[in-house]
Amino acid sequence: MSKYKWSFANVGGVTRVRIQSAEDIRHLGELDKKMWTVLSCPVNGLEISSDSLSLMDSDNDGKLRLKEVVEAAEWLCATLKDPETLFAQKDEIALANIADEAIAGVAKQVAAGKETVTLADVQAAIDAVTVEEQAVPAAPLEADVIAAYKEKQAEYAAYFEQEKLQKLGLAVIAEDTPKPGMTEKKFIEMGAQISEWEAAKAAAESANADALAAAKAVYEPLRKLLLLHRDFYRLLRNFVTLEDFYDRKSETIASFEAGTLIIDQRACRLCMRVTDPAKHDSQAPLSGMFLLYCNCVNQKTGKAMQIVAAVTQGEVNNLSVGKNAVFYDNDGLDYDATVTKIIDNPISIRQAFWTPYRKFGKWVEDKINKSAAEKDAKAFDDMTAKVETAKVDGAPAEAQKPSFDIAKFAGIFAAIGMALGMIGTMLVSVAKGWVTLTWWQQILVFCGILLLISGPSMVMAWLKLRRRNLAPVLNANGWAVNADAIISVIFGRTLTEQVAFPLVKAPKLEGAMSAWKKWLIGICVTLLVLAVICVVLHLCGFCCCSCCR
Repeated sequence: MSKYKWSFANVGGVTRVRIQSAEDIRHLGELDKKMWTVLSCPVNGLEISSDSLSLMDSDNDGKLRLKEVVEAAEWLCATLKDPETLFAQKDEIALANIADEAIAGVAKQVAAGKETVTLADVQAAIDAVTVEEQAVPAAPLEADVIAAYKEKQAEYAAYFEQEKLQKLGLAVIAEDTPKPGMTEKKFIEMGAQISEWEAAKAAAESANADALAAAKAVYEPLRKLLLLHRDFYRLLRNFVTLEDFYDRKSETIASFEAGTLIIDQRACRLCMRVTDPAKHDSQAPLSGMFLLYCNCVNQKTGKAMQIVAAVTQGEVNNLSVGKNAVFYDNDGLDYDATVTKIIDNPISIRQAFWTPYRKFGKWVEDKINKSAAEKDAKAFDDMTAKVETAKVDGAPAEAQKPSFDIAKFAGIFAAIGMALGMIGTMLVSVAKGWVTLTWWQQILVFCGILLLISGPSMVMAWLKLRRRNLAPVLNANGWAVNADAIISVIFGRTLTEQVAFPLVKAPKLEGAMSAWKKWLIGICVTLLVLAVICVVLHLCGFCCCSCCR
């Protein structure tokens, strides 16, 4: 157990270790593995430079693990005199801050008299590297001759092989077979010349490439130092604490945030690339978030990607598969986005309140559409059946009128009357009970009915909103998340921005009714409805109005 005293903070509703000083980085290897928020993450597809992450990926497996992050921290602390400069996240280092003598010597050469060395300086030095190259041997033949030989090499070799077999009586060459334009001896000599030249050329080019790589390798430790000096602390904020994600006031975004999706008058800030759709099918629903999966294509560059966007504010009525939108990546490049899949989860308690009514309305609409479709299909089938019958009989089919069955209709009328009577009795009972209540009791009953309908949906939404977790989505993208990444209702509002228009007075259309006339008509209609209700209650004998007593 480490004796080092770590500092802790509540980040995103979870207690996490905070990396705040150079000493924290020096003791990173002593931090209990169970306290890390992330245990591994992909090297590619993040907003941190893949060059920096690849330099830390010592086993080159495409994953950056906890052990490799600790090794990078130890190397940086050994190479820098003051690791506190890592917190500035700059790609420049003062020469006086480099502890490693070999790297300091190269940095001094690159700096060319300056007190600091930058990543741009190193890259310029690498690009300017030249070496004395080994001479590449001249070609023994003209370029077009060598190309023609290579083109005909297989064909000529096959012909000379058949010629040998023909001499032995084992094959016969057809008379129309094209003959080579040279003897077999000349063919073999030419092939040997070309092969020898190609081997010597490849050896010279390889030696020159190795010499150039060795000359550039001198600058690689300094380049690594500058890249990690810029990106290592940002990695820690995404690896140890997820602070870049939860600190929405900072201009620095989390390493997994890919851009912004503009859809249905809102900006969804939490967008991530989808690297493994199959894993998302099993993991993403566990997040409890309302997720939109989109295919994005930039028509100009042909660049394409698949993203998943979290919707944490607003209504969902207009969000459906096939809806078009626009996605902007972090470089400002825009993509045509099309929704391909939706994972439906509550967005807010207000939305959950109306969910039962929406579902009921949709159910009624579906039933009506289904009934209408069935009746239409039945009518069409009856019509086509009559036409087919007429064709078979050879004469038009005469419609037979069914005989009137008084007993059958009497039963139907009796059933209808019984149903109406039951409904009327129920309504009268409800009305009698309603009018016996005081006005405040009526309000309470009305609210109780609403809660009875919407309450379960709201409770389920509240429970799901409390458990919204980004970790399953990150896991689906190849991350090994070691702690929950809770998205609370309040924090969720920062991830989706809704449009906010100023109040604008609508222009008055020609012939439009004045506002006072609309109010007058509305009041008259309301009074008329109340009067009708009062008359009905009076006729039923249980009107509660004082004038009727």
